[in-house]
Amino acid sequence: MGQGFSYNFPSLRGVQAGRAFYVAMVPLRLIPKIFLFDEEDVPAEHRAQRILNKSRIPEITNYILENHKEYVFSSLTASIDGNIEFQSLGKQDTHNDLGNLIVSLDSKFLIIDGQHRRAAIEEALKISPELGGETISVVFFHDQGLKKTQQLFADLNRHAINTTSSIGILYDHRDQLAMLTKDIIKQIPLLNRYTDNERVSLSKNSPKLFSLNSVFNTNQRLLGKKKGEFVTEQEKEFLFLFWELLSESITEWQQVSNKAMSPRELRMNFIVGHGVFMEAIGILGNYLYFEYPSDWKQYIVKLEFIDWSRTNYKDWLDRAFNQTGRIVKNNQTVQLTANQIKFQLNLPLTEKEKEVENILKQGV
Repeated sequence: MGQGFSYNFPSLRGVQAGRAFYVAMVPLRLIPKIFLFDEEDVPAEHRAQRILNKSRIPEITNYILENHKEYVFSSLTASIDGNIEFQSLGKQDTHNDLGNLIVSLDSKFLIIDGQHRRAAIEEALKISPELGGETISVVFFHDQGLKKTQQLFADLNRHAINTTSSIGILYDHRDQLAMLTKDIIKQIPLLNRYTDNERVSLSKNSPKLFSLNSVFNTNQRLLGKKKGEFVTEQEKEFLFLFWELLSESITEWQQVSNKAMSPRELRMNFIVGHGVFMEAIGILGNYLYFEYPSDWKQYIVKLEFIDWSRTNYKDWLDRAFNQTGRIVKNNQTVQLTANQIKFQLNLPLTEKEKEVENILKQGV
């Protein structure tokens, strides 16, 4: 194939299942120009990839722009529908798989894996064109028809395992609230000993009481912030004081800490061993922080005298758990649990909280 009317990618050739594939470093400025998506109005059975979720693109775009000296992307995977030729640099065995991938100009490049990264790169280049000279690795496969391409997509995603949100927080050294959450866990003895840094949901026999994700979510509730938002020094101080006082005020937590009760027994018998309680406490703490800034601590101390047992149907049924006794955590049950805690502390409900109570009464 002549190189005058073709794409030329310096590449490394590999072989999987008897089929050649090629790895090339492609400048970012070329990504939007040569890599295409399937048309969104094409039925799923006639496409080789999922429809683009446009809501994900701004987050990835901002990640590139805000971390232009640190961002990192894994390889894109694409199929080439057209004529290709691989020209080795030499005939020696050591150079056989190093060479140039020649692709005819009328070929179509279809992203199989990485369509959201590709769209985010396009948006980032509009704002920062200087990124165009940087590169991303692309794994090329020669197109062998729709069925083969669909199977390739399925195979690439079949064994992909998403990391847990706890792991994401654990490895995040950029987000303020994530780093603050990890600092709090390290400095509060109860949290340090009984927080699982990897799992989101703890098994009934887990020796831990909390998940990193649950503590992080509670901190979001406490400050009313989303991931990535700025945290002031005053807010940081509040979080440390809050967790310190809370860990001392929940009797059942102290019993676990003193080995008078196991984490398993606590989960079985009390709502304070579950995420619905944690996030409800976050709502309560947020209310106290803004409405009672000088004396919020006295309310946290009173939590010691609340009956948190799962046999306390009067207070927690249809709030923290359902009619079968199963713990239920969603936005409504978290709010209903927070409402009941406020009742116990003789705190007034906000108008929105009253609306949630009315929904509960109507359901009963």
